[in-house]
Amino acid sequence: MRLLMISDVYFPRVNGVSTSIQTVGRELVGKGHQVTLLTPSYGEAATDDPFEVIRIPSRYLPFDPEDRIMRWGLLPAHRAALRAQRFDLVHIHTPFVAHYAGLALARWLALPVVESYHTFFEQYLDKYIPLVPSAWLRYAARRFSAAQCNDVDALAVPSQVMLDVLTRYGIQTPADVVPTGIDLEQFSQGDGARFRRRWGIAPERPLLVHVGRLAFEKNCDFLLRMLVQVKAEIPDILLVIAGDGPALKRLQRLRDRLGLQQQVLFTGYLARDGSLEDCYSAGAGFVFSSQTETQGLVLLESMALGTPVVALAEMGTREVLRDGEGCLIAEPEETHFAQQCLRLLREPALRAQLSARARTYARSWSAPVLTERLLGFYARTLLEAEAAKQPAGCEQGPVAEEAPGCDAPECDALK
Repeated sequence: MRLLMISDVYFPRVNGVSTSIQTVGRELVGKGHQVTLLTPSYGEAATDDPFEVIRIPSRYLPFDPEDRIMRWGLLPAHRAALRAQRFDLVHIHTPFVAHYAGLALARWLALPVVESYHTFFEQYLDKYIPLVPSAWLRYAARRFSAAQCNDVDALAVPSQVMLDVLTRYGIQTPADVVPTGIDLEQFSQGDGARFRRRWGIAPERPLLVHVGRLAFEKNCDFLLRMLVQVKAEIPDILLVIAGDGPALKRLQRLRDRLGLQQQVLFTGYLARDGSLEDCYSAGAGFVFSSQTETQGLVLLESMALGTPVVALAEMGTREVLRDGEGCLIAEPEETHFAQQCLRLLREPALRAQLSARARTYARSWSAPVLTERLLGFYARTLLEAEAAKQPAGCEQGPVAEEAPGCDAPECDALK
């Protein structure tokens, strides 16, 4: 199968979407499929991937320095090369320029188009547009998401709970639950002692870790407030937060206001060259308080390395976590979360039991297994597209060059 993917984000931009694309792309190539990814240029050296990555020149977003926006007008330069590869399907991963460019390419190449719904935007926009009432933004996000989901031939959603939300939005597009798996080989071993030496952390110091993008919707301030209660019982506790993002400065101010300067260490992003794996492995537990995840890959990465998890089971994490299977589930309330952390820190036997179960449980989320589910999703989409083919219009028949009467805006953009 020859797959054309397009995304508004990819490494070196670190987030769950980048991880998902890389993991899936590697697995697909390993199974003998061809993958090409269109994504913004970040002015960085190319990533080491076994699939083709075409970097589209991009510009900065003034309100979000981590991200770039692809220059739409430069996409047509790639038309001839893309057509020559004779792709079977277009897979869109993000809802911004990539969504509309992916639709345009699919129509121009006369291909079925699928999209992954990675981000719960209803719980996202009001964190970044503070001057607009939250109710208005949630309504706009629902309408926006429903419209985009109904643009494509099929929708891949990482969890049933997210699919239920989209169904309430009124989507009509055929949709399947297709989670992303994890690379068990990559997350098979880490050196926690090496991480402690690197960051000057005493070998015996009680340690909790958190890995993830520091975005406002991730609810990381909950972890700092919860840590005040853990500190009252274990004064030398340390929480390592590996990541970066727009909420970092706010979290640093909260750390200082709560008197946690000696209990919280921000490391920034850690490379997936062993540094990240060492961080996971250094902790007695991994803590996670996001309530907006569509899946939560970091939970599985931690468990694959044998580091037990204490987390809220909200949205997509409800389907990832099983209480006692490598994790302790906490109520969305700081005192109970702190109590679960204290159990893990104080009970070595419980910690060892959860660690062993974590490794076993993570194997059921392996990338090879879940990539087979994705391939089944692709195959069903192609069969349905073939059955529905009609010989009229640019959307299902000839390409835009051969259908000059087409007035679809996406097709116009690529002419």
